Amino acid sequence: MALFSSLFSSPFGLLLTTLIILGILKVVSVIRQIYFYWKGKGIPYLPDSLGSLVTGWKLFVRRLTFVDYSLFMYNYFPNAKYFGAMDFGTPAVLLRDPELIKDVLVKEFENFHDHRSFVDENIDPLFSKNIFSLRGDRWREMRNTLSPSFTASKMKLMFDLVSKCSHEFVNYLVDHAELYDEIETKQVFRRYTTDVIATTAFGISVNSMKDQTNEFYMRGIELSKVFGGLLVMFKFMFIRAFPRFAKSIGMEAFASSTTSEFFKRIVGETIRVREEQGIIRPDMIHLLMQARDKNGANVHEKLTLEDIVSQAFIFFLAGFETSSTLMCFIAHELAINRDIQDRLREEVQQHLTGEDEFSYESLSKMTYMDMVVSETLRKYPPVIFTDRLCTKSYELPPAEPGYKSLIVKSDTVMMIPVYALHRDPKYFPNPDKFDPERFNEENKDNIVPYTYLPFGHGPRKCIGNRFALMETKILIAHLLQKFILKRTAKTVDPMIYDKMEFNPTPKGGFWIGLEKRENF
Repeated sequence: MALFSSLFSSPFGLLLTTLIILGILKVVSVIRQIYFYWKGKGIPYLPDSLGSLVTGWKLFVRRLTFVDYSLFMYNYFPNAKYFGAMDFGTPAVLLRDPELIKDVLVKEFENFHDHRSFVDENIDPLFSKNIFSLRGDRWREMRNTLSPSFTASKMKLMFDLVSKCSHEFVNYLVDHAELYDEIETKQVFRRYTTDVIATTAFGISVNSMKDQTNEFYMRGIELSKVFGGLLVMFKFMFIRAFPRFAKSIGMEAFASSTTSEFFKRIVGETIRVREEQGIIRPDMIHLLMQARDKNGANVHEKLTLEDIVSQAFIFFLAGFETSSTLMCFIAHELAINRDIQDRLREEVQQHLTGEDEFSYESLSKMTYMDMVVSETLRKYPPVIFTDRLCTKSYELPPAEPGYKSLIVKSDTVMMIPVYALHRDPKYFPNPDKFDPERFNEENKDNIVPYTYLPFGHGPRKCIGNRFALMETKILIAHLLQKFILKRTAKTVDPMIYDKMEFNPTPKGGFWIGLEKRENF
């Protein structure tokens, strides 16, 4: 007892006691907010004490998929235009009504022009300075800088670079018959997207099928594990809750210090060589170099090397993971729907030139290809939720008859349930069926606006969507030219998602078989 009395009477003991008390008060404050924030505000809200918190923890410990969690939330109030929720302790409004979604994404954009913050700039500048994370005037400047990279004319200029990567990829498969029986498409499509990004964004030629351990690919694999486990999820939440302490102990969020240094080195060397040799390429790095050298009243803050690296990094991350996943789901659906595959192959054949090749213009004319890709994005959207941050108080109408209107306060997260909207039978009948005819000329005009949001909508719509679609269609066209895609014993059908993966992934992986076509 004397020891404890001496300890707590000392300066260190008093400091420790104070910190413990402050910690307890902080925990109590967070719990109180979780349970009582929405109570009394006159709107429907998820009663955390009765279920949603438990469901959220099931997601956290990987007993529930993120997809199931999103459907649970969306269907909790099936008749409400919106309702209150908690996003791991942060107040959020989940929007269900397409008209309100339109207001938030487009009509009232000035009140909802930012995304919520995931990581403090001081913790992870590589992630926090990219176009997705930037806010306000800095975002507008960067958007205006990068937009010319993704116009139709720039896509046309980059078409040959992407097509070359696709040819190299498919020809490697042609020459390696040992891969035909069973192939895990996520592993190989990631290699293709690595090559595409390396050449179009960094001006570096890489063949990841031949050079299996090239540094670009290995860095992508490292980044893909960001959400790969319970420990990583805990680290991510810890950084969000205690950014200063996380920084003081050197905790990193998305990219390790070695990955950060890799991208800084690659971009720095690329810029140096281009400046010394006067090299000009129609790519992102060139546009960012031009923006860096701009002066004028409209330039609020000069671009630094770190700013440029951050844009290149997010382009790499999105292309490596998101685009490759889209390709995987397309290949999966074509393998289990041979009639759709045969019809798509027939269209591809119709648009070939005399050299068994196709052009940017002919790819653009493949209407059934567009239908297949659109339906894949409907059934398996790249994001489960998208979000906007309320930047100025805004009034929402009553969520349902009998409820009050809601004044949404600044810094409240607006959650838009993309996956759940795409799977709502009210908007897409028989939603589990893969049916490209939903997007034919007649039917696509009947889709309720703002219920189909694979790339978001409005001024903050995904800036690289046109590029992602181009590289995906090129690959699928070349693949169907030379192969028939087949289901195997490992092909997951009906689809069951892996609870251990953050992004929707079939349990056991994306497995298909290949059969080389005659005359190839």
